[in-house]
Amino acid sequence: MYLISAYFDEKTNKTLSGYVDGVAKACGNTFMLDNNVPPHLTILSIEARDEEAVVEKSSAIMKTLSSGDILIPTLGQILPGVIYGAPVINEYLMDMQTKLYDALKDVYGLSFSKYYQPYSWMPHITLGKTLDSEQMRDAFSYLQKSFVPLEARVEEIGIAKTNPHRDVVRISVCGE
Repeated sequence: MYLISAYFDEKTNKTLSGYVDGVAKACGNTFMLDNNVPPHLTILSIEARDEEAVVEKSSAIMKTLSSGDILIPTLGQILPGVIYGAPVINEYLMDMQTKLYDALKDVYGLSFSKYYQPYSWMPHITLGKTLDSEQMRDAFSYLQKSFVPLEARVEEIGIAKTNPHRDVVRISVCGE
């Protein structure tokens, strides 16, 4: 599996990393830390046979994308075991996802997760994963006391393999 994700400015990374660390301490689940998962917003999740084709097609589009601002005003959960920061879908995010989807949709042997396609996507920034019921409660309790809405700037787009996280390529996006 490959993830095409947006990565944030230094201040946002520090804040989100603090939440990931805090969740791990509050509930004892260190999945995010153990798998070296950096703060990110997955744009597309794909299965592909040809990594080179994915990198080539995606990189060409990523180089044309600009940095942009998003709001992360609240928290959410994906049951049974994910807690996340929930960004607002805005024109910037939808445009980025649509361009990347269009660039990859005709790549032979590639399939998209049905949860990461244009107009079938719930953007989220995972703060804790593989949490059991008690860990979810502890994580939420911690975040309820700690989380504050934040503004984030997307500064990089990348392709990564998962579990553990391994960057394949990351590209800095240009200013608006």
